[in-house]
Amino acid sequence: MAGDRRPTIKTVAARAGVGRTTVSRVVNGSDLVSADARSRVLAAIKELNYVPNSVARGLVTNRTDAVALVIPESESRLGSEPFFAALIRGVSGALAESRTQLQLMLVRDQAERDQLTESVATRRVDGVLLVSVHSDDRLPGMLEEMGLPTVLAGRRDAGERLSYVNSDNAGGAAEAVRHLLRGGRTRIATITGPLDMDVGRSRLAGWRDAHQEAGVPVSELLAETGDFTEEGGVRAMRSLLERVPDLDAVFAASDLMAVGALAELRRHKRQVPGDVAVVGFEDSVLARHTNPPLTTVRQPVEELGRTMARILTDITRHGAPRQQLTLPTELVVRESS
Repeated sequence: MAGDRRPTIKTVAARAGVGRTTVSRVVNGSDLVSADARSRVLAAIKELNYVPNSVARGLVTNRTDAVALVIPESESRLGSEPFFAALIRGVSGALAESRTQLQLMLVRDQAERDQLTESVATRRVDGVLLVSVHSDDRLPGMLEEMGLPTVLAGRRDAGERLSYVNSDNAGGAAEAVRHLLRGGRTRIATITGPLDMDVGRSRLAGWRDAHQEAGVPVSELLAETGDFTEEGGVRAMRSLLERVPDLDAVFAASDLMAVGALAELRRHKRQVPGDVAVVGFEDSVLARHTNPPLTTVRQPVEELGRTMARILTDITRHGAPRQQLTLPTELVVRESS
C-alpha cells in the first residue's frame, strides 16, 4: 500500500507545500529558509516520521557522505597481509562514527583506474584514502589535479604535498637495529621493502642510521630488497645467506617477510635466536605465533586508519587545511632476538 511506503524528501516537500531544496536546507540547518517555511517543514517531518538521507543532504551540501579507500593491490595481497585488514578496521570504525559510507576500490589495471577516474569526475565520493603509494604512481597527482580531497597512508617522499598519516619508519627501524647491536650482533642484515616506496627507503635508512650511530661499518652486501610478502622474505633470506653465510641477525621491514626469513633459516639449520636473531616490523597477529615468537616494531595500523579517516572528514565537511602526521612506533621484544 502507498501509505506503508517510507516517506521521501518529495513527500515531505508536498506535505509542507515547499520545494525539495527547501526541505534539504532545513534538514542541513541552512539559514536560507524563512521561519514560516522552516516551521512547516519541521511539522511535516514530524508527521511523516521522515528520516533524512545522504541524497537529501547532498542537494544542499554537494556531499555524497561517501569516501573511497583505494588500494592498488590484488585480492591475494589484500587477503594475505594483516596490514590491510587492520587499516580497513581503523578506517571503517572512524567513518561509522561520522555516518560516512566506505567504498573499497582495488585498482589493479587500467579498467579499474578508469572506474576510479569516473567516480572522481562525477563526484560520487567526497574524498579518497589512498594506500600503498609508490613514487611513480600517477594516482595521487591525478586526484590532486582534480581537486578531490585525498589522504595518503604514508607518503611518496619527504616533499609530499598531500595530506598523509605515516609511521615513524626510520626511527622504528633504527631502534630495531640498536636492539640487535646491544645484544652483541655484529653482522646485521636487512630485508627491505620495495625501494620505490618511501616506507621501504625509510626503513632501510633506519638500518643504516643505527650502524652509523654505533660506529659500526655497514656493508651493502647485507641489504637485500624484498616486497613485503612472505615469499619475498624467503627469497631475500636465501640470497643473503649465499652472500654472507656468517650473518648473525636480520631486520626484516615487515612481519610477513620475517616469517619467510624464519622459514628459510630453518631450511638452512640455523637456530633462532642462537645463530641468527630476527626482528620484523608491524607487530601483526603473526608475530605472536611464529616459532619462536617474533621481536618486532609495533606500528599502530588501526590508529593510522582512524586518523586518515578523521583527517579526510575534517577536510570534506569543515574545510580543514592539509595535515601531515607521523605516528610513533615501539619495539616489542620477544624470543626471536
